Amino acid sequence: MASFKDFTKEEVNRIIERSWKAFEAYRKYPLQKRAAFMRAIATEMEKGAKEVVPVAMKETHLPEPRLQSEFTRTLFQLNSYAEACERGSWLEARIDMAIPDRNPPRPDIRKTMIPLGPVAVFGASNFPFAYSTAGGDTACALAAGCSVVVKAHPAHAATSEWVANAVHRAARQLNMPDGIFGHVHGAGFETGQTLVTHPYIKAVGFTGSYSGGKALFDWANQRKDPIPVFAEMGSINPVYLLPQKLQESAVETAKMYAASITLGTGQFCTNPGLIIGIAGAELDRFIAALSEAIKQVAPSDMLHTGIAKAFAVNRAKALMQEQVTTVAVSVIPAKEEQGIPTIASASASTFLGNPILHQEVFGPYSLVIKCENMDEMLQVALAMEGQLTSTLMATAGDIRQYETLVDTVKQSCGRIIINGVPTGVEVCLSMHHGGPFPATTDSRFTSVGADGIQRFARPVSFQNWPDELLPDELKNSNPLQVWRTVNNELTQQALRL
Repeated sequence: MASFKDFTKEEVNRIIERSWKAFEAYRKYPLQKRAAFMRAIATEMEKGAKEVVPVAMKETHLPEPRLQSEFTRTLFQLNSYAEACERGSWLEARIDMAIPDRNPPRPDIRKTMIPLGPVAVFGASNFPFAYSTAGGDTACALAAGCSVVVKAHPAHAATSEWVANAVHRAARQLNMPDGIFGHVHGAGFETGQTLVTHPYIKAVGFTGSYSGGKALFDWANQRKDPIPVFAEMGSINPVYLLPQKLQESAVETAKMYAASITLGTGQFCTNPGLIIGIAGAELDRFIAALSEAIKQVAPSDMLHTGIAKAFAVNRAKALMQEQVTTVAVSVIPAKEEQGIPTIASASASTFLGNPILHQEVFGPYSLVIKCENMDEMLQVALAMEGQLTSTLMATAGDIRQYETLVDTVKQSCGRIIINGVPTGVEVCLSMHHGGPFPATTDSRFTSVGADGIQRFARPVSFQNWPDELLPDELKNSNPLQVWRTVNNELTQQALRL
C-alpha cells in the first residue's frame, strides 16, 4: 500500500486557514445547495466502489461483504442526512410573535440554528468508511453548514485518501469554496493537537479509544476559547440476564450472544463485553452453552497490528486478575494478530472491587458476572460507568418486578435494549448512539442519525428583525416549508399577520 508522509504543522495550519475562508462562504449556502454537495460526494464514491473496497480490504483485514455493507451504509448516511438537511427540522425554528398591547409588550423573537465553524474530524480505526473520511461526522458537519478538515486514520490511510479525492471531485463539480474539505495525514499526536488547538477549528468529531478522545477533550478545553469535542470513546455494553427470561431461554440466549461477541472479531463499539446474571443452575446452563459456542468460533484477523497488540495485552491483563476464571477459549489455533474468542467469569464482589474489570477489552471477549441475588445485581448496575448501550434479557414480568434495576440501568446508557443484542446500529432519527461519560464526552448528542447534525450548530435568537432580513426558515412566508413552532404550535404554515 502507498505510504503517506505526516503533514507538518505549517501544512496543517494552511489547510485550516483555507477551511476558515471556505466556511465564511459556505455557511451562507442554502440548505438545498449543501444537500446537493453531500449527494455529489455519495455519487462520486459510488462510481469507484469496486476500486476502493479492495484497498480497504488490504489495509484493514476486513472481509469484502462487511466492507461493501459499510460502504453502502456510508452512501446512505450522506444521502439521508442530505434529505434531513433540506427538511430543516434540525434547525428547530421557533417563532414567538410580538404582543404589543401586553404589559409589558412582548417583542417578536425568532430562533434558529447556525453553524459553528470548521470541524476537525478524526477517522475511526474500525470503520474505514462509515465513521471516517466521508462518514457520519463529516456528513453532519456539512449539513450544518460547516467546513471540514479530516485527519486520516493511519491504519487505513490509502482508503481515506481515496475517499478524500472523491470529496474533492464533488466539490470541484459544484464549485464549492476552495478549502471546504481538507484532508491531512499524521501518525503522531502532534497533528491532532495542531488541529484541535487551532483557533479556527470550532468543533471536533472523534470515534476511538478513551485515551485518544480524552486527550482531544483536554486540549479543546485548555484553549483560550474552549470548543466542543464530540468523542465516542468505547463501551463494555453490559447485558443483564433477568431470572424469568434466563429460566425460559438460557441456551438460546447464549447462542445469540456467542454470535454477537465474536461478530467482526469483536471490533465494534457496541460489543457486549459484560454479562451479568444470578448464580445458579440457569446461569450455569447459560455459561455452558455460551462456552461451547465460543470454543467453536475460529480466531480471525484483527483490523491492524496496533489493535491486535492492544487486545492481547488487555485480554491477558483481565484474565490474570485475582478471582477471574477463564471459562472458554476457541479451540481452533490462532495465527499472529488474530483475535481469540474468550469468555471469563468473576463474582459480583470481585467486579465491584476491581476497576480493571470495568475496562473495555476491544475484541472477541466477554466477562460473565455472577451475582448472589438481585440486590447484588442492582449494586453492579449502580457501579456501572457510562455506556453506549445496556441490554435487558427479560420477560414483561421481570421488567415489572425489577423496576428499580431497570430505572438504574437507564441512567448509565444511551440506548437500552430488551431481548436482543447491542451490535448493529440502525441509521435513523430515533437512534441515539451516545451515552454518559466515559462512553462519550457529551451524552446529549448522537453520532448516528440526522439528529447528529445539531452537534455542529448553535442556537441564535433574532429579536424584532425586519422580515426581509431574517433567515429563510424564520421568514413569515416560510419559503423553505420547514416545520416550525409558532406561538407554541408546530406548523408548516406561513404566518398570518
